[in-house]
Amino acid sequence: AFNNEYWDNKREGIYVDIVSGEPLFSSKDKFESGTGWPSFTIPIDTRFIVKKIDKSFGMNRIEVRSKYADSHLGHVFNDGIEPTNLRYCMNSAAMRFVPKDQMQNEGYGEYLWLVE
Repeated sequence: AFNNEYWDNKREGIYVDIVSGEPLFSSKDKFESGTGWPSFTIPIDTRFIVKKIDKSFGMNRIEVRSKYADSHLGHVFNDGIEPTNLRYCMNSAAMRFVPKDQMQNEGYGEYLWLVE
């Protein structure tokens, strides 16, 4: 916590799966959760993620995985902010940030409306 690449990133753009390139989260849906991890209220498209029950470490959590890469992205909790009251607590190492000014060139132009 507080020692990862994106926890305090405030630039406009989107976060994509580092393995598959799937668009995951918009900077517009990112919020400061106080946890030291990048947190979001909602994914760009729920079709790009899979949720699974995670009972590891004696906890009951909902794991968030990339649909196509099947990689661990983080967890989702019910203690977020409006409008969803969800907190998608993600792992910076599982994502790559694409700044708004590079989205078109990197093939994510159709998602520009999410950050404007």
